[in-house]
Order: sequence, then structure tokens, then C-alpha cells
Amino acid sequence: MSQLSLKHLEKSFNEARIIKGIDLEVAEGEFVVFVGPSGCGKSTLLRMIAGLEDVTQGDISIDGKVVNELPPVQRGIAMVFQSYALYPHMTVYENIAFPLRVEKLPQAEVDKRVHAAAKVLQLEPRLQHRPGQLSGGQRQRVAIGRAIVRQPKIFLFDEPLSNLDAALRSEMRIELMELHKRLGSTMIYVTHDQVEAMTMADKIVVLDAGTISQVGSPLDLYHRPDNLFVAGFIGSPKMNFINGSVQSADGSTAVIDLGALGTLNLPRQSRIGAGQSVTVGIRPEHLKLGQGEFTLKVTPRIVEHLGIHTVLYSDLPAGENFIGLFEGDPKVEEGTPVEIGFSLGQVHLFDQAGMAVY
Repeated sequence: MSQLSLKHLEKSFNEARIIKGIDLEVAEGEFVVFVGPSGCGKSTLLRMIAGLEDVTQGDISIDGKVVNELPPVQRGIAMVFQSYALYPHMTVYENIAFPLRVEKLPQAEVDKRVHAAAKVLQLEPRLQHRPGQLSGGQRQRVAIGRAIVRQPKIFLFDEPLSNLDAALRSEMRIELMELHKRLGSTMIYVTHDQVEAMTMADKIVVLDAGTISQVGSPLDLYHRPDNLFVAGFIGSPKMNFINGSVQSADGSTAVIDLGALGTLNLPRQSRIGAGQSVTVGIRPEHLKLGQGEFTLKVTPRIVEHLGIHTVLYSDLPAGENFIGLFEGDPKVEEGTPVEIGFSLGQVHLFDQAGMAVY
């Protein structure tokens, strides 16, 4: 049984449809990440689950009960926002205890819950400090602690790490993953950062313009994207796309004309036919310097030497941007042509509607 169920969910602001009929099931204990570009509706969807936005159409159910009309406090959820929203004049203890004070719980219960949350979040030495004495990561942990003490059925996180620097974000990602393991609670996390989504999620929901493009595990989305949008969004650097047309297809092999780059004989059972426009996709990390099953020659315009790997940026004859990611520090130079090869088994193919052809 799903702990959270969204059925035909829609949200409109006047004439603008923001959420356009979303269906989703979230099982108890899952770590689900909503990911997508700015304006895709992920924060609006999270706020609807929390009860901070009304539902235009459809149902939100938690533990089998429709909660559309319930206020946030009665839904059994707790939300952690991008802003810490801590009370600067209160100690860490009192910030964490605040929602319990509102519920007028006995002091013994407040003390028990606050110390339990502080232990989980390694904040016990900081309980008598004020927010101004804490680092950014510690402040975010206080905000999470304030959610934990409510003992919610579902945790909601709205881009909680976006105000932190890169090093702290990496550290807090690990802390949140460990927290999920310790608590075993259902967590729904919103981010525009696909690296966060790939590293943290049990299940990723990729949103595009108010609809779900694909739902799956991080590696499902990486290896088998359903469409061009997901293929281009998941992965860093993003997948290379090359426009082509089908010369012939016999059900087992598709012969793809890539213009000045030549012809690609792709072993692929597919529904495509001769004359159709297609898009060939290959991830930058699946390329190698030198010849492969298919080889092309490019001239790097930018080369980034990053030590652990090298990133090469170039342009293809038809104008497509082309990125290569190579281990270590190979000897490639800007303005000097190089051969790049790849395996046909690592090629993705998309039809003229942008849907994956497998």
C-alpha cells in the first residue's frame, strides 16, 4: 500500500495551469526526489502535498485517507524549507522545541524528543547555543531537528541545501542520506540539482512543465531515459545529441545518416522506418580518445583540465555542441583535431517525437 498517493492532481493560478494531471505513488520509507528545471512545478507540487497550496483538481491521500481539505498540521507531515527560518533570540533547544510548545506537550515529553533529535543530528553540544553561533550546515540541522520532533509520517524538503556552499552541500547530502537510514521515514525532496537527485534518491520523479516525464531509480533514468528531456537532464555533463535521418531499418539494424559525420549502423530493434528524423545520443563519459566502433574527428575549442578528468568542448559540422569527458589528463589541446570513438552499445536513439527507441 502506498503511503502517499496523488491522483489526477492539478493546480491552476487563474488561467495558468501549473500542475497538469499528476499521478504518483510513494511507498512507506522511500526517499523520493522531485527534480526538474526552474518553473517545472516541483515546489508547487510539494506545497500541495504539505497543504500550503489548494488542490484545483484531483486527490492527495496519505495512508489511504484523502487529505485535500485538511490543514497542514493535521496531515502528519513536516516540511524543511530552503530558508532555515530559525528564531535568532532562542537557543538551539528552544528552536527545536518550538512546535512542541505550540502543541502544549508536557515538559518531560518535550525534553525527551528534543534530546532524541539532537542525538540523531549530532547537535547535543550545541543545544544551548543560538543560531548566530552556528555554521550554515548546523543551522540546517536545527531546522531538520524541528521537523523530526513532530514525529511526522512524511518529511518534505524544499531545496534545503541551496543556500550552502559546495563543500557543505556535499557534506549535508551524506548527512541526510544517513538520517533517512536511521529514521526509516518517507522523505520527499525537491531540487533542481540532478547530482543531488542521483546521489540521494531511491526514486526520482523528473518534472517538465507541470507533468511527469519519467519516474524511476537513478540508474534507470541514467541508462534508459524515456525521452530527450530526461536524457538531457540526467547526467553531468549532459548527453550529446546528434541529429540524423534513417536511411533504412529492417527491424534489427537501423542505418542512420549523420550528414558530414558519416553513417551509423546501429544494431537496434525499433519501430522507426526509412526517412524518419531521429536524434542519436551519447554520454560524454562513454567516449574515448582514438578509434571506436564509430569514430569522429573534432577540434576542441575549450579544454578543461580538472586533474581527475578532462572535459573537451567542440562543435560538430551541423553546429551541435559536443562534449567529451575523459579520465586523467590526456594530451589534448585547444585547436588541435582529435579522433573520438564510442561503442554502439552505448548509443541512445530517439524518434522524431523525442521518445526513446529501444
